[in-house]
Amino acid sequence: MSQQTAATQSLTLVQAVRDGLYCEMDRDDDVIVMGEDVGENGGVFRATQGLIDEFGDQRVIDTPLAEAGIVGTAIGMAAYGLRPVTEIQFMGFIYPAFDQIVSHAARLRTRSRGRFSCPLVVRAPYGGGIRAPEHHSESTEAFFVHQPGLKVAIPSTPHDTKGLLAAAIRDPDPVVFLEPKLIYRAFREDVPEDEYTVPLGEAAIRREGSDVSVFTWGAMTRPTLDAAENLAGDVDCEVVDLRTLSPLDEETIVESFEKTGRAVVVHEAPKTGGLAGEIIATIQEEVLLYQEAPVGRVTGFDVPFPLYALEDYYLPEAARIEDEIRETVEF
Repeated sequence: MSQQTAATQSLTLVQAVRDGLYCEMDRDDDVIVMGEDVGENGGVFRATQGLIDEFGDQRVIDTPLAEAGIVGTAIGMAAYGLRPVTEIQFMGFIYPAFDQIVSHAARLRTRSRGRFSCPLVVRAPYGGGIRAPEHHSESTEAFFVHQPGLKVAIPSTPHDTKGLLAAAIRDPDPVVFLEPKLIYRAFREDVPEDEYTVPLGEAAIRREGSDVSVFTWGAMTRPTLDAAENLAGDVDCEVVDLRTLSPLDEETIVESFEKTGRAVVVHEAPKTGGLAGEIIATIQEEVLLYQEAPVGRVTGFDVPFPLYALEDYYLPEAARIEDEIRETVEF
């Protein structure tokens, strides 16, 4: 007897955000969505389009332009049993809410000795590549990874977007959920219609390989895979999409490096203080004796994100990733 195949739908990444929100709001009446223009306008990228028609303005709440107020209000809601999902229109606008996120949301469980938790999700489109003005292209995920008490998730595919978002909403603690807007509508993927979760803290091996491990996440996963395919035949690259930066899947990092003995880390954030440094430190601490070459880094530069003319130069591209992989393998 053949097993019935679960129904799927072909979605872009931003459509998967909307579908994930819909499924979780339909499943749990305590889930609410709030932020600037998330109601009638459906959000700046239309990630919440139509949700107000389905669930009403008591669960899809248009807020004033006040990021600290949005997140601060949501923390109070979360402490008393709701599961708010806040939208910050761009990651560069998140800094007014930084105090609320790191001083209160991240500390509520320890501050209250476990009496309260903070099941809050802070969504924000992040990263460059869309020719946006200043403050619209930030990639400062390391700020939040550094703060104990926060989880940080960054999907790279529509399937993972819906599943990771569901896991974030169901988590008892606050999650910063960063969405790579460069690939919001770049491609489609079959996504189950029913609810499901992708566990936080588990990386995905996007391409098996034996010569070098390339660790990346978010929008950088696609150029990294392109680089790996371009090198096929000369270099056998293993591409690991970390998906969650806090907690970091150290087990998968270690296992991959034990197999290859070489590694490159790719992210679009500036080099200094970026997550590549933490990943490299993990390799040094856990699998130093397997190391065959210095670990390479392909990152953004230590400058403010540039406008228009230099944007493509700033972002890691397949050619720059290929060069670093070759240098690491040929060391």
